[in-house]
Amino acid sequence: MTVQDYPSRLSDPASRRLGTFSYLPEMTADQVRRQVQWIVRNGWNPAIEHTEAQFARSTYWYMWKLPMFGETDIDAIMAELAACHAANPGHHVRLLGYDNFAQSQGASMVVYRASPV
Repeated sequence: MTVQDYPSRLSDPASRRLGTFSYLPEMTADQVRRQVQWIVRNGWNPAIEHTEAQFARSTYWYMWKLPMFGETDIDAIMAELAACHAANPGHHVRLLGYDNFAQSQGASMVVYRASPV
């Protein structure tokens, strides 16, 4: 078996990737919903962040409201993801799942991608 090289370059914004899922096709609404369900099922706190495409590799993204501590309503989380995207249409929007016990991010994925800069 040979490992395939992914031709990413700083000079080509379209080739830049943001985490594991970004190498896959963009997730459908149902696939995002299943990821949200997985975060909730694990007892993690969902949070939403966004940033401009040119700053996506930066450590700091903008927080969309406060983390949704203890939120278990999947529809409410999906609605907040959609609201963040609607308010920031040119930004990447990512979903985080904070693990209280490990005190770290247990999940992080971009659910809305901005157009390449």
